[in-house]
Amino acid sequence: MKNLPNTLGLMIGISLLLTACEEAPEVSVSAAESSANYGAADGTAAATSMAMQPASTGYENSANEDLLLSNTHRLITDSLRSGEGYFSADGARFIYQSEAPGSNNPFYQIFLMDLATGESTRVSPGTGLTTCSWIHPTLERVMFSSTHGDPEAVAKQQEEIAIRESGVARPYGWDYDRHYDIYEAGTDGSNLVNLTHTDGYDAEGSYSADGSQILFASNREAYQRPLSLAEQKLLDADKSYFMDLYIMNADGSNVRQLTHSPGYDGGPFFSPDNSKIVWRRFNPDGNSAEVWTMNVDGSNQRQLTADGMVDWGPYYHPSGEYIIYSSNLLGHANFELFMIDPLGSKPPVRVTNTEGTDILPVFSPDGNRLAWSTTRTPDGTSQIHIGDWNHAKALELLGL
Repeated sequence: MKNLPNTLGLMIGISLLLTACEEAPEVSVSAAESSANYGAADGTAAATSMAMQPASTGYENSANEDLLLSNTHRLITDSLRSGEGYFSADGARFIYQSEAPGSNNPFYQIFLMDLATGESTRVSPGTGLTTCSWIHPTLERVMFSSTHGDPEAVAKQQEEIAIRESGVARPYGWDYDRHYDIYEAGTDGSNLVNLTHTDGYDAEGSYSADGSQILFASNREAYQRPLSLAEQKLLDADKSYFMDLYIMNADGSNVRQLTHSPGYDGGPFFSPDNSKIVWRRFNPDGNSAEVWTMNVDGSNQRQLTADGMVDWGPYYHPSGEYIIYSSNLLGHANFELFMIDPLGSKPPVRVTNTEGTDILPVFSPDGNRLAWSTTRTPDGTSQIHIGDWNHAKALELLGL
């Protein structure tokens, strides 16, 4: 998934409802003291700590959901938990991650759905962990990140099953497994090709509109050079601290680093015209995140939000006229969807107001549908929902 760092202590994942923030692990060196060793920073999120209790925002009584969304219903119905799905370029298919019932693998695997028939097939290998999938816009190929190459993958599955069966409660935590690599495969899962081949967490990939480029997030830099004692302590406490954004050719060649900021940069997506990138940047302490944009070469980095909470999962509307994202501005465990203009020149507009966590929103290519992960389910599990989107009303509410 387009993940949150462990230092947040937030039970977000696709699988669990969010809880209140917990303190980050203590380290003997601060993020600021380490930044000199990390390289020339290119800007960090403004907040250095998360607000313990958000003040009144004026968004509490918003009722925009009925104006913006209609015919909302659960899209994935045969999953223990599902999340983070994306449409194909023609809007006919949908790729997502799901924990399948009856599987001997308790972790997410990647599935491809035909939206006309509702039929889904698994396209990932079935072993290890998977996340962050995408459908190539012009070829019969899919992309996702997987740890199936980890020699301990099966053992980790068995360990996870034993923990779940024990009933021992534990907080959610994304471990940024260093065995994650980005793979491409045929739409039937055949002809699997490793695109990254690099030690460290490589994930959160997305294609450009023409399929020639891939954006992704990685902490590979922490595994490619000797770390100072201070840096090693930071890595041990929070592997997301070294996460930056990269871009590469679709075949895995010509990898270029786009950000050089202490703290977690992740969840990048191209703008519809491929001229911009939107992503979320955590402050070095890992306690808050904001939405940022930049040019595709990494220049002109611009911060759009400054809430001191967790604003993340941003995604452009196909018109390019606004960006939708998720925020817990209304309370640590209450993530709602918001939208903002691409320059951040106007106040954000709240989108959802139904009880439950709403995260990871994505638009269909024609801009007429919205899919997102939500816990608005009878049993509180996260499942992907979909609804019809009112673009004209969105423009009106944004004052555009």
